[in-house]
Amino acid sequence: MTETPFAPVLFLKAGCPFCMKVRLFLLEAGQLDGVVLREFAPGTEEETEIRGLLGPVVETVTFPAAELTPGSFTTESDAIVAHFAARAGVEPAALPTYQSYLNGVFKNLGALYRENMDLKKRLPPA
Repeated sequence: MTETPFAPVLFLKAGCPFCMKVRLFLLEAGQLDGVVLREFAPGTEEETEIRGLLGPVVETVTFPAAELTPGSFTTESDAIVAHFAARAGVEPAALPTYQSYLNGVFKNLGALYRENMDLKKRLPPA
């Protein structure tokens, strides 16, 4: 009897810029075929199921999340990218589309998020 080899599992939330970062890296690095994708839309039953699965194995359920090796989970997008970059022998800085996303859309979304959080701190208590 032969065992099916382990394939890393990646949990991606639709609309999440960090999830898009990981997915774009995997696509450009040619690693997407070797990953089992569990994608979901916010507020769906699938999200509830995935959160239930991840709750006991990660400190805080955030996305993206990945089971990189059997029983070893992470929710840090940079750690996920680093894992697959090492596995493929690819330098993320050498991937032009990935870098364009990081230095453009992703960077701008981060700035908007920080600005929004700052504005919320300035609001008077409700």
